[in-house]
Amino acid sequence: MYQRQREGRLRRRLFGTHVAGALMRAGDFVYAIDIEDQAVRPSARRYEPPVGEEIARVTQLVGQSDDVLVVGAHIGTVAIPVARLCRALWAIEANPRTFALLEINLRLNDAKNVHAVNIAAGDKEEEVEFVLSRTNSGGSKRMPRLRAPIYFYDDPEIVRLKARPLDDLFTDHRFSLVFMDIEGSEYAALKGMQRILGGARALFVEFLPHHLRDVASVTPEEFTSVIEPYFSKLLIPSKNIKVPRAEFRAALRAMYDKNEGDAGLVFTR
Repeated sequence: MYQRQREGRLRRRLFGTHVAGALMRAGDFVYAIDIEDQAVRPSARRYEPPVGEEIARVTQLVGQSDDVLVVGAHIGTVAIPVARLCRALWAIEANPRTFALLEINLRLNDAKNVHAVNIAAGDKEEEVEFVLSRTNSGGSKRMPRLRAPIYFYDDPEIVRLKARPLDDLFTDHRFSLVFMDIEGSEYAALKGMQRILGGARALFVEFLPHHLRDVASVTPEEFTSVIEPYFSKLLIPSKNIKVPRAEFRAALRAMYDKNEGDAGLVFTR
């Protein structure tokens, strides 16, 4: 009964954003999700986000005195658990519908040390077209340079959003760790946060060849060029290998040519 009452309140809260929500439990956490989102809509009212191994790696690199930046926070399945490990966390989310869920999830999980910001990270201040994926909201992204059917199969809504360099948003803030998953906008966002990267101990970033090729239209060498000045080591979890800075470009070019991705490359100093 209590669960149904909470779901009812959630639906009323989300009505204004045109999102029908449900509550799902994952371990110690409760998340509001969009019931149209097949990627996170589990059976039996349980949601097991596929980020456990990534959070375990974060745990080894962050402490209670650190500030963390999560770019592409989605509904909070990384930001909320990691917030318990650090002093403060800033969660950047571009999708306005997902952002509404993120704000609710921060309240549901009493994540008072999380600061949520609804903006698209980029390399300059501008308005961008943004694809609001319906059945996989985590796949929402900037308008791809190549409008391949894979990005439009669920008849997504197209909106215009404000983008801004994160170095301009956080002019004098230092983050010990940066976690980024923004579906092909990584290169632009990284270009716009070079000062932040210069002060970070570690960077977690998704690497998918089709995002580089079709969404951003950049090479793996261009992608690597905005990262390698600040970090000396790379962990590729999907291959369980560590790579020194001198081999960053060759390693990522080889993955790109084989169409091999990784959900969370880990760059460290």
